Amino acid sequence: MTTTAASPGELLRGWRTRRRRSQMDLALDVGVSTRHLSFVETGRSRASRELLLDLADHLEVPLRERNTLLLAAGFAPTYRESTLDSAGLDAVRGVLGHLLSGHEPFPALVLDRTGDVVMTNRAVAPLLAGLDPAWTTPPVNVYRLSLHPDGLAPRIRNLEQWSGHLLHRLERLTDLTGDARLASLLAEVRGYAPPGAPPRRSEHVVLPLHLDHPDGELNLYSTITHFGAAWDVTLDELSIETFVPADAATRERLTRAVS
Repeated sequence: MTTTAASPGELLRGWRTRRRRSQMDLALDVGVSTRHLSFVETGRSRASRELLLDLADHLEVPLRERNTLLLAAGFAPTYRESTLDSAGLDAVRGVLGHLLSGHEPFPALVLDRTGDVVMTNRAVAPLLAGLDPAWTTPPVNVYRLSLHPDGLAPRIRNLEQWSGHLLHRLERLTDLTGDARLASLLAEVRGYAPPGAPPRRSEHVVLPLHLDHPDGELNLYSTITHFGAAWDVTLDELSIETFVPADAATRERLTRAVS
């Protein structure tokens, strides 16, 4: 069975619908007529490379999907995709390593779009002490690790709150990117979440995580940082998750674990 690739107009219409923008609203922002935008979406007019990039920018299309849009229109991709260990990202890798080590003795990790761990500092391993080694063998996915009943889930005291946050985060990312990999992961981990824990936005500025640990309970706060003005698909999809102690006992336990 063969599938027909989406046209650039279909992709644009999909992104405009996903972002809940009307043709008139988007056309005014970009500086073209609503008629021309309509013709582009239906394939009656061929958009220039510049117009496609302008539309993608106003629709906040992720870099990976901008490349897909350009390819569908017959243009070469604009944004490169490097591996994090490539020479072109030496400086970025160095900065990430510096940020992670500078956050010690508290845990910090770098994640890709799907939640796979690509870098950690020394404080992450003690946090996972006592887990089956299979859960710490790459690739480690934070959604599976946190929500699977054989992973961290039995240790998380506020599991309903934490799972609701993770599901909301993954659901929102799936909607923002349209990435089929995320949709598949979301369907999988929904089956791990405790009953009665629907996706929901956290009411806290920083999210609490209460974790049972062999050394005693750890009370942490979690924050997520994203790159701004990324020029590379890989960088555009990276995020840094950091944890800080919520009380003096947790601070002491984390400090002792890394010393």
